This record gives sequence, C-alpha cells and structure tokens, in this order.
Amino acid sequence: MKLPVGSRKVTEVSHKIVDAPKPIIEKLFNPRKNAFGRFPLLFTFLGGFGLVATFYGFERLIDKIDLLSRNPFILLATGVLILILTGTLYKKL
Repeated sequence: MKLPVGSRKVTEVSHKIVDAPKPIIEKLFNPRKNAFGRFPLLFTFLGGFGLVATFYGFERLIDKIDLLSRNPFILLATGVLILILTGTLYKKL
C-alpha cells in the first residue's frame, strides 16, 4: 500500500522521535517536571480543590434528583451497582 506524501513525512518524524536518545526525550519533557518541582504545594492545592469541587458538584447534582435525595438506600444501591459493573468490565479488559 502506497502512503500519501504527507503521511510518509509524519511516519519518518515519528520514527525519529521514538528512536531519539534518552537525554533528548528527557529534555523535551523536563519543563513539566520542573513546574511541579518548583511549586509542589500549589499543584497539591489545585488538585485537591479540583477533587473537592467535583465531589461537591456530584452532591449538588444528586440533590436535584428527588428520588435519590429522598431515598438514600436507592442512591447507595445505585452506587454499589455501578462500582460492581465497572469492576466487572475492568476485569474483562
């Protein structure tokens, strides 16, 4: 199968990146490590805030559904059922 000219260039470049020496690859991904290394407390607080905001958003969303807010056992059963289904799916993958 003959590849178009543009895809040949992409393939050649991707092979060059994969076959690049380790110091070059580390230098490319180094700024990400430096940012977290310089501001670990900031990233920790931002990650914690994101997690808490997500949980609070789910809580507020569930409170708007009358069936789930009035019947916590249905909410618990639904949550456990979802965990079982996703766990079973994860095992199959």
